[in-house]
Amino acid sequence: MQERVKLELPEGKSNLLLHSCCAPCSGEVMEAMVESGIRFSLFFYNPNIHPRREYELRKEENVDFCKKMDIPFIDADYDMDNWFARVKGMENEPERGIRCTECFEMRFERTALYAAEHGFDIISSSLGISRWKDFNQVTGAGVKAASRYPELKYWEYNWRKGGGASRMIEISKRENFYQQEYCGCAYSLRDTNLVRISNGREPIRMGEKFYGME
Repeated sequence: MQERVKLELPEGKSNLLLHSCCAPCSGEVMEAMVESGIRFSLFFYNPNIHPRREYELRKEENVDFCKKMDIPFIDADYDMDNWFARVKGMENEPERGIRCTECFEMRFERTALYAAEHGFDIISSSLGISRWKDFNQVTGAGVKAASRYPELKYWEYNWRKGGGASRMIEISKRENFYQQEYCGCAYSLRDTNLVRISNGREPIRMGEKFYGME
C-alpha cells in the first residue's frame, strides 16, 4: 500500500472541522490527518440518510472510530424534514445532479456555521474521497459554504490521490466497517432498488416506509 505524504493545512490554518458522511469514507481522511499531526474534530450532519436506523448505524460507527482515534465527535441534528423540503421538486433528478448539489450545500452550510461559531478556521469533508461522488461538485459546495465567513476556508484537498482511495478500502476491511449498499437518501435507495430488481436481484429491505416510495 502506498505510503502517505505528510499533510499541512493551507494558509496557516490550524483548527479543522471535518464533515463526515460515514466511517468507511472518513477512516482514511482521519488517519492521514492524525499521522500528520493536524488538529481536527469530526462533524456529523447528514439529514439525507434514510431511514432513521440506517442513519443511526452510520453515525454510531463513526462515533466508535472517533473514540478509537481519540478524535472529538460533534453530533448535529437529524432534521430530516428540512432535507426533504430542501430537495422538493428534485425527487427524480439523477445521482450527481442538482439534488446532490443541494444536499451537499445544505450539509456544508451547517458545517461552516458551526465552524464559524466554535473557533474553527477551516473545514473539509470526507465526501470527496468516494468514487461515487463528483469531487468537483463536492468541493464547489464546500467552497461556497465557507465563503460566507471571511475567516473560514474550505480545504480542497483531493483525498483520493496518493493512494487514498485504495487505503480507504483497506481501512474499511481492517475495521470491518458496515458495507453500505446505497448512497444514503430515500431517492438513492429507491433508484438502487429499481436497478437491483431490473437485474433480477433482491431489493434492499429497510423495513420502513419512506418518502418518495409511496
